[in-house]
Amino acid sequence: MATKHNSSISPTIQTPFLLLLLLLFSPFFNAAAGQESNSSNAPSPSNCSCNTPSPPAHPQPSDFPNLKQYVAYNVIQRFKNTITCDPNNITSTWTGFFPCTYLGFFCETPPNLVNTPTIASIDFNGFRLCAPSLSGFIDAFPDLALFHANSNNFSDTIPDLSSLPFLYELDLSNNDHTGPFPAAVLPLFRLTFIDLRFNRFIGTVPPSAFNLGPNVLFLNNNLFSQPLPADLGQSPVKYLTLANNAFTGPIPLSIRNASNTLLEVLFLNNLLSGCLPYEVGLLREATVFDAGFNYITGPIPFSFGCLFNVEQLNLAGNLLYGNVPDVVCRLAEFGKLANLSLSENFFTSLGHSCWRLVKSGVLDVRRNCIFGLPEQRAPAECVFFLTRCKFCPLRIHIPCNLPYWKKTVTVANDGDAKAVKAAEAEAPGYKSYSALHQPDGN
Repeated sequence: MATKHNSSISPTIQTPFLLLLLLLFSPFFNAAAGQESNSSNAPSPSNCSCNTPSPPAHPQPSDFPNLKQYVAYNVIQRFKNTITCDPNNITSTWTGFFPCTYLGFFCETPPNLVNTPTIASIDFNGFRLCAPSLSGFIDAFPDLALFHANSNNFSDTIPDLSSLPFLYELDLSNNDHTGPFPAAVLPLFRLTFIDLRFNRFIGTVPPSAFNLGPNVLFLNNNLFSQPLPADLGQSPVKYLTLANNAFTGPIPLSIRNASNTLLEVLFLNNLLSGCLPYEVGLLREATVFDAGFNYITGPIPFSFGCLFNVEQLNLAGNLLYGNVPDVVCRLAEFGKLANLSLSENFFTSLGHSCWRLVKSGVLDVRRNCIFGLPEQRAPAECVFFLTRCKFCPLRIHIPCNLPYWKKTVTVANDGDAKAVKAAEAEAPGYKSYSALHQPDGN
């Protein structure tokens, strides 16, 4: 009879066998459990940010539209790290791979390249940023054509800009720049606009600065102190403001050479002296001539009657004396004169046409020595000055054809005359005078 084998495993054998199976397969159980646990904690598609890779800690050139923008990015980030105040949170926009979209930066393709837009203009006007220096910033954009940083808190001296061949506008006004005139701008023959007003530059202005070729040169409200350059009239500048400095000496006779170019000039509130030059009357294109509040002396040359385009003529607050020429006052009738300021001088008489201008408010002769007018100096003060004043010859030559016979002006009454002059005085503003107003932002 065949022996029947029991197919069941005895308990003594079964227990060690089960333990062995558990040891062999436990890693697989743990892995499966881990996957299940991880899947339960995985973010849902609605809150997952893993599909948008974060910018690398160190962007590579290939991340940018072109190599120039990659270089610009690095320059901007270095400068950003030096900024100590940013009240308008401007620099928060200076992120990402497209510097052309940063607030204050504008791109164009340089003239020597094709389809390679890069930083060509920087306009920080009114941003009120603070930084100890612009070195390593402005001078690191080789294709820069325009830099405007009006009303910020940048300081230190201006870096060397000779590596910027395309730069033609530079506005650093209303900041805290110090030191001498920034000689770094002198090699920049393309500059047509230079605005350095409302800083703390000191010393002298190199004569070559006037001959760079700028249309606009605003140097007012600094600490410059020197005689005006003898060849000032050779400058091609159209709008020149030197007001509120400490320039000395006479107005150069070479100013006659600017007769076709100079439109507005402000010598206001300096330390200029000497006789009032006859040559000023040759500035036939000038609309503004302001030499008020200096120490200029002598009579008004008759050549001033040729300033047919002048609208604002200010000689107040000087040491001028003699008669106010009728030929000058007639500019209000036959020229464009809207304001003639001669107050706080020592004039003793008026030409016939001048009396009407006093009545209409076009001519201001307060605090002079003119008998019969109110608000004049005390007689003793006039005598004291007139017996000691510097002699300057009276130049009566008139170097132009007076248009009196060509033009007849009919004014119904004095009220109409006042209305006409008031309208002219309120005409659109002048570039030079607007430069005297400190912009908001500091």
